[in-house]
Amino acid sequence: MSIDDVLIHTRVKDMDLVPSNIDLSAAEIQLVNEVGREQTLGRALYPVLDRYDYVLIDCQPSLGLLTVNGLACADGVVIPTECEFFSLRGLALLTDTVDKVRDRLNPKLEISGILLTRYDPRTVNAREVMARVVERFGDLVFDTVITRTVRFPETTVAGEPITTWAPKSGGALAYRALAREFIDRFGV
Repeated sequence: MSIDDVLIHTRVKDMDLVPSNIDLSAAEIQLVNEVGREQTLGRALYPVLDRYDYVLIDCQPSLGLLTVNGLACADGVVIPTECEFFSLRGLALLTDTVDKVRDRLNPKLEISGILLTRYDPRTVNAREVMARVVERFGDLVFDTVITRTVRFPETTVAGEPITTWAPKSGGALAYRALAREFIDRFGV
């Protein structure tokens, strides 16, 4: 099966999607004994790369082989980080993984940005986490912060992005601001 076999053309002009599902979790186990397992995704994407200006890979929040595959074929990584103390440990582990992938598999890989998510300005915890991340990563942290909202779980049930499900919500406005910031930062 090739990427073309599963590629979906979306309603958004010039944007295609390769969806995943729960079956992808089995790929982690299958990859363990494969030669060149860290480059499997890159090999699968290679035939279609010339059709696109950008390829965005949404990885699960883990440090397993699937995430390493995404990092091994990426130019940069944007790391979403929840404004919770346990997320600081995950952020540290992921930045270590990025360093290892850069050293061993992909010398062009860089951290392109840190996106703070699920921020609740009413809590001391969230404000402290934000301060620590900004102190550690400085300008890599996006100015746009995605706040906690009840609208996000609703979009999952609706099967739509927040920008169409609740276009005037704080979450939709934040993601539009992030898109503008992303364009400004990377010249997209």
